[in-house]
Amino acid sequence: MAAGSANSREAQERLRRYQARQTVHETATARRKRDNLVAVVALVVVAALATTAQIVYFTSGPGAPEPVASATPVPSETPATAPDAALSEFRTWTGTMTINESIALDYELDGLAAPQAVASFVSLVQDGFYDGLTCHRLTTQGIFVLQCGDPNGDGTGGPDYRFGPIENSPLDDVYATGVIAMARQSGDGSSMGSQFFIVYDESTIPSDAAGGYTVIGRVTAGLDALVSEVIAAGVDGGAPDGPPAVATTITGITIE
Repeated sequence: MAAGSANSREAQERLRRYQARQTVHETATARRKRDNLVAVVALVVVAALATTAQIVYFTSGPGAPEPVASATPVPSETPATAPDAALSEFRTWTGTMTINESIALDYELDGLAAPQAVASFVSLVQDGFYDGLTCHRLTTQGIFVLQCGDPNGDGTGGPDYRFGPIENSPLDDVYATGVIAMARQSGDGSSMGSQFFIVYDESTIPSDAAGGYTVIGRVTAGLDALVSEVIAAGVDGGAPDGPPAVATTITGITIE
């Protein structure tokens, strides 16, 4: 009984710390959106007054793709419920994702920083959902990610549920090399499902109206092999965004 009580207290303390971190994160995100709005209003005022000045504006870059917001289907009117965040156990999980039977990506997930997303990922792995799915999207210009986990293989699929809100997104929009994060629809922080992306080279991915992208963990070993055997071959047809030239399949995945 004493051990059970201790475990319960530890889980409650982990949940308390997560809730506190999420509150701080949401406050900072709201402040950033407010500051951005103020900046936009200021630019509009300047544009109205500067009748002879040249107006300079910024875009996301020439032909920059929507980074990780591949289209996903709208859930049915009575969608299934996402796994409870408590399944994350608010702890670190480790596992290995095997690509094309020869590339072993060791990874870890942070169940304290992103419990809802990690609970979903863990549940899908345990159910064998990812076995045999492809990595359908590679970007090689502006941002550097490999996107995987769609049962349809084209960016439109997922499990029979969607979840949110966004958790553990970087406030500076910089996603470090090796980061694993959840893909979602543009402007919709509650549209996450099974699709995730691996950052193979540090990338700045601008937040949209909904915020950033939920970071669930990172690749701890094997990224070099992925880069040399898949990323180096580029996108099919030579475009900066599209299916990898080397067909890329998740041939195995474990978690514990």
